[in-house]
Amino acid sequence: MTTTPGVRPARPRKPQLNLTVRSREQLSPSMVRVVLGLDEPERYADIDPPEKYVKLVFLHPGTEDLGTAQPGAEDPGTAPGRNPDYWELKETLPGDRQPVTRHLTIRRYVPERNELWMDFVLHGDEGFAGPWAARAEPGDRIIALGPGGKWTPSPNAAWTLIAADDAAVPAALAVLEALPASAQGEVLLEVDSPRDVQPVSGPAGMAVRWVFRADVGPGEDPALVRAVREAGWPTAPEGVQVFAHGERELMKALREELFTRRRLERDQVSLSGYWAQGRTEDVFQSEKKLPVGKII
Repeated sequence: MTTTPGVRPARPRKPQLNLTVRSREQLSPSMVRVVLGLDEPERYADIDPPEKYVKLVFLHPGTEDLGTAQPGAEDPGTAPGRNPDYWELKETLPGDRQPVTRHLTIRRYVPERNELWMDFVLHGDEGFAGPWAARAEPGDRIIALGPGGKWTPSPNAAWTLIAADDAAVPAALAVLEALPASAQGEVLLEVDSPRDVQPVSGPAGMAVRWVFRADVGPGEDPALVRAVREAGWPTAPEGVQVFAHGERELMKALREELFTRRRLERDQVSLSGYWAQGRTEDVFQSEKKLPVGKII
C-alpha cells in the first residue's frame, strides 16, 4: 500500500456488530444494565484489555433502511429486519443526517453466551445512550462498532489503585475483576449518593470504598480527589499501578497527587477523561486534541 507524504493512512474500520437486547436490569436509580446478544458472533474479535468499549450507533429517523442491508434489524431499538451498513451511511449521508455514535464500556463479554453486558448511566431524557437504555426491551436491536481498548493491568503489581466516577464505574469494575486473586490495593468509586451503590466483587485484598458527591460542601475538593489523597498509599512508588478514569476536570485534578506527590511514572498510570462537565460528547471528543482536552 502506498501513502501520500504528510497524510496519515486511514484507520482500519472497526467491524459492525449487530446486537439484540436480551434483558435489562436496574442496578441502581442511576444505572441500568442492558444485556445484548451478538447476532453474528464471528464478527466480534475480543481483546485483552478489560477496559474495552464499543461505539453504539444511533440512526436518524428515515435513515434506517438506507445503505446495503446487513443481517440484523431495520431499526435499532424496534422491529426485526435488516441493519443498514454503518460505513456506507457515513460516506453517503449529509452532515445533519449522519449516524450518531456514543462510546460505551463493555462491562463483561460472555463468550459462551455470545453476549455483551453494558451498564448505562441515566441522565433523564437528554442525549442518546441513556434514554435508549432506559427504554430498551428484549428483542430491540442496535448497531455497535468495535471493540477497542488499550490498558491492561499488570498481574505483578504490588499495589493497585482504581478510581472512577459514575461514567467509569463499569470500566473500573471490569478492571477489578481482571486482577489476580492475590491483588492488593483500593477501589474508590464516586457516585451521587448511597442510593447509587451497587454490589461489587473482586479480590479480597482490594478494599472497595464508595464516596458521594452529596457529601461535598461548597468550595471543597471533589469526593474522588479527596479519597485518592487519603488512600492507604505504599511508602514507595515502585510496584504501584493506577487506573483513574472519569470526568475530564476531575482527572486533571488528580495529576498533582499521582505524579508530584506520589512520584509515579507515566507508565504506571492510566488516567483518562470519559466526559466533560457542560459538554456534549461530540464537543468533548472534538476537544481531545486541544489543550483543554489534554489530561496529561
